[in-house]
Amino acid sequence: MKNIAVILSGCGVYDGSEIQEAVLTMLAIAQQGATYRCFAPNIAQHHVINHLTGEVSKDESRNVLVEAARIGRGDVEDLTELTEKEFDAIIFVGGFGAAKNLSTFALDNDNYTVHEQVLSAAKSFARVDKPAGFMCIAPALLPIIYPDGVKGTIGKDNATAKLMSAKGLVHIDCDVTDVVVDEAHKIVTTPAYMLAESISEAAVGINKLVKYVLAFCK
Repeated sequence: MKNIAVILSGCGVYDGSEIQEAVLTMLAIAQQGATYRCFAPNIAQHHVINHLTGEVSKDESRNVLVEAARIGRGDVEDLTELTEKEFDAIIFVGGFGAAKNLSTFALDNDNYTVHEQVLSAAKSFARVDKPAGFMCIAPALLPIIYPDGVKGTIGKDNATAKLMSAKGLVHIDCDVTDVVVDEAHKIVTTPAYMLAESISEAAVGINKLVKYVLAFCK
């Protein structure tokens, strides 16, 4: 049975993992006959957003790992404990946490970086040619992890894609219900809530992403 590492970035679309994307990913993995374990970095969130008002909670701070545990029903591990040899593939869930906590993409535009723990984990899979999936805004991580020319999608947001392209990503426009597959690097990406207008739309692309990632597994 294939085992997938699922990387979370908190809990909540505006400052952490997109919850529906995370749940859909775990459900798709289970329904397609594989298992998963969830991981998140044990670091402070960039900030906390009140998801009811959309405003920053200025006097509040939260921990990415602790928040991610809400999604994993308490079963989430510190990213530093992730060992590539125990897994067949890795999948990064979207949400602004990928652009604020896992990286600085939402903050530094084309000068962004990826958190060292995240980069180390992702590269450990890339070095041994193991498959990877990235959804929503998470493909921003791709050109930092992989060589120039890596292919991926965030949908059809050309202005945002241009920032990633400046780092070496070959962006390919994609509908919400489809995926972009980089055969050379065994990477699968889908727009998810970069384009989705409903959970059912997001589910179609995420199900395909999981299907292709599992197909790449040896």
